[in-house]
Amino acid sequence: MRFANNPQRKSWISVPSDSDFPIQNLPFGVFIPNDDVITIGTRIGNVAVDLSALHQLGYFHGIEIPSDTFLQDTLNDFISLGPQKWGAVRDRLAWVFDLENNELKSNPSHLESALYPIEEVQMLMPVFIQDYTDFYSSKEHATNVGIMFRGPDNALMPNWLHIPVGYHGRSSSILVSGVDIHRPKGQTLPLGADKPEFGPSKQMDFELEMGFITADGKPLGERIKVEEAEKYIFGMVVFNDWSARDIQKWEYVPLGPFLGKNFGSSLSPWIVTLDALEPFRVAAPAKEVEIQDYLKQEGNNNFDIKLEVYIQPQGGEPSLISSSNTKYLYWSMAQQLAHHTVNGCNINSGDLMASGTISGPTENSFGSMLELAWKGTKPLTLSDGSTRTFLQDGDTVIMKASSEMNGVRIGFGEVRSSILPAILD
Repeated sequence: MRFANNPQRKSWISVPSDSDFPIQNLPFGVFIPNDDVITIGTRIGNVAVDLSALHQLGYFHGIEIPSDTFLQDTLNDFISLGPQKWGAVRDRLAWVFDLENNELKSNPSHLESALYPIEEVQMLMPVFIQDYTDFYSSKEHATNVGIMFRGPDNALMPNWLHIPVGYHGRSSSILVSGVDIHRPKGQTLPLGADKPEFGPSKQMDFELEMGFITADGKPLGERIKVEEAEKYIFGMVVFNDWSARDIQKWEYVPLGPFLGKNFGSSLSPWIVTLDALEPFRVAAPAKEVEIQDYLKQEGNNNFDIKLEVYIQPQGGEPSLISSSNTKYLYWSMAQQLAHHTVNGCNINSGDLMASGTISGPTENSFGSMLELAWKGTKPLTLSDGSTRTFLQDGDTVIMKASSEMNGVRIGFGEVRSSILPAILD
C-alpha cells in the first residue's frame, strides 16, 4: 500500500464526511486562483492546493522535479515525469497535510500562498489532449444497442468478444466540466422518409463513460504489453461523450461516428490517479470466448467505481436517472491500451482514451438515454413530472463517480454541462 493511501490517515484540513476528496485521494488538476495565475494543484476537502507554490517554498525537497513543472497550464509535463514521480509527489503531499505534521500548518504566510477555498478557483482543462480514442467496452451497452438495431440474435457483432472495439475521435471539442454545449445540427433521415433533412438534432443524448489519461508511450512501432499497460496510465476522469443519435444513425455506415459525436464531449477537471484507486480493484467479467494472448490478464483489473447520472431541467431540481459501475466493463483499461498499441501506434502524454458507454445489467443502470428510454418507447419521468425520451434544451446533465471502502471515499467530483439551443444562422 502506498504511503498516501493509508485509510487511517487524517488531514489537518477539514474534510466533510461526504467529500470525494479526503487526504487519501490527492487528485491532480489545473486551476486559476484569485491572482489570475494558472497553476497545477490538488484538492483536499473544499480546499484547492497550489503545487507551484509548495514547490517554490521547498515542500518537495529531495524529489527531482524541474522548477517550472507546476507552473505550466496543463499537466502534460508532470505526467511525462512518470509513475515514480507521480507517486512520490502524492506521498509527500500526504505527509505535508497529515494531521501530525505542523510544518505547513503553522506557517501563515505559506498557507496564504498555497491554499484557496475551492469556490474561489476556476477549474481548467487539466491536460492538452493531442489524441482521443473512444472504446466500446461495455457488453451490456453493446448488447442493448445491438438488440435495438439488429435484434437479439445479432446483438453483438462477431468481433466484439475478441477485441476492444474503438474508434479514433477528435480532441478539439473536448471540454472541461461547466462549459455548456450547443445542440448540434446535421443531416437526419426521418422515419419513413426517402431523403434526408438538415437541422438541429432531435435526439440529443449523453453517454456515461470513464476516461483515462496516458503518459508518454513507446516509440512508434513498439507495443505496450497488457501486463505493463497501467504504468502508462496517469489517472481517470468522468466523461460525458455527448451524442446526437439521429445524426449518428444516418451517417455512421460505413465509417462510423462523425458529426453525431464530434460536436463535444465533457470531462471532470480532477484526474484521480490509479494509485488512489488501488484499494478498489475488482475482477473483470469472465471472458466468454478464448481471446488472443496479447490481451490476456491475470488478477483484478477492473475498479469498483459507482457512477450516477442526473438530469436537471432548467429551473428545476436534479433527478437521478442512472446508477452504474465501472466494474461492469468487459474490457479493462489495460486491455484497451494494449490493443490500441499492438500495431505499433504511439501514444503521448495527455492522450485521452474513453471506455464507451458504461451500462449495467438492470434498466436503472443503463448509461444513455437511448437505452434508458429504449429508443424513445419508454419515456423517463423526472422529479418535476416532466418526461424525457431524449434531452431538451436547458437540461443540465450531471455525472458523478466515487468508490468507498473502510470509511474512505475516493471520488471524482462531477462533470456538469447544460444544453444550449442550436445556433441557427
